[in-house]
Amino acid sequence: MLLGVLATGGWLAWALFVPVMPAGQKFLLLRPGYSTRRIGSELKSAGVIRSVPAFLIWHFFHRKRSLKAGEYLFEKSDDTAHVHSRLAHGDIYVHTVVIPEGFTIFDVAQAIEDAHLGSAQEFLAVAREATPLISDLDPQATSLEGYLFPDTYQLTRTQSQREIIELMVKRFRQAAAAIGLGGDVHRIVTMASIVEKETASPEERPAVASVYYNRLDKKIALDADPSIIYAKLLAGTYEGALHHVDMSIDSPYNTYRRVGLPPGPIANPGRSALEAAIHPATTNYYYFVSDGDGHHRFSSSLEEHNRNVAAFRRAVNSRMAAPR
Repeated sequence: MLLGVLATGGWLAWALFVPVMPAGQKFLLLRPGYSTRRIGSELKSAGVIRSVPAFLIWHFFHRKRSLKAGEYLFEKSDDTAHVHSRLAHGDIYVHTVVIPEGFTIFDVAQAIEDAHLGSAQEFLAVAREATPLISDLDPQATSLEGYLFPDTYQLTRTQSQREIIELMVKRFRQAAAAIGLGGDVHRIVTMASIVEKETASPEERPAVASVYYNRLDKKIALDADPSIIYAKLLAGTYEGALHHVDMSIDSPYNTYRRVGLPPGPIANPGRSALEAAIHPATTNYYYFVSDGDGHHRFSSSLEEHNRNVAAFRRAVNSRMAAPR
């Protein structure tokens, strides 16, 4: 009997306190509702613990500490007692997902899929049904485009697509409150999205916004290339570049053929672009073109604009002709 007790104690100590080295990185998703036995079985199948019975015995004496659902990463040698402690503390694996300024809803959906947090198609489907999340701010919204705030998110696989979307919209609301966004939110966010896509330079954004507001006031077509790209994204025909024929695409987002703003945002703007749309610079500019060095040349007349375009083309041709 004594030998049996000693043998059992030895086995239990071995099963609980002798570390196990998993075969490479092991990601294990323990879903809400899993029983302790199911959790033990999942851990054993993943090669993280030695014995399910030993795990259950340890939990019996520590059952005041409930085990937390979530995704866990096991990549180092560890013993069963410490594995149990990690699950009790909820030491879950967090996916860092970066949503840059100017990402479209399609880009955001792909980023979520790339992080293995769900399919892009599912994200888009949920987002289409979630417009009530911003209906108080933008009753005209037919999409959450513009309201999935660019930021760095710490996400887990136990969060649903809806919860992820709600978090992004919450971040937008926080940013909107911080900068005093009010009035015609639909118009401001739509303008901000165009400004965001036109320049990556924060100091230029108020001037870019002034160009588009000036053109709106004069009922001049905006001629914004990013709106054409978005029209093609919606149609599923964008292949990474625009061509002259694309400027005649039949779409309400075609700001070459239709005067005024597009029906809604064409991307998700960051704080700087939103501020530029709220507080544009006071200028008499109606045109701008790249200077070839990451900034733009602004002009008040078509004649001046054409000179700037010619200068840009010369700069591009000069670079292409330079020896490498």
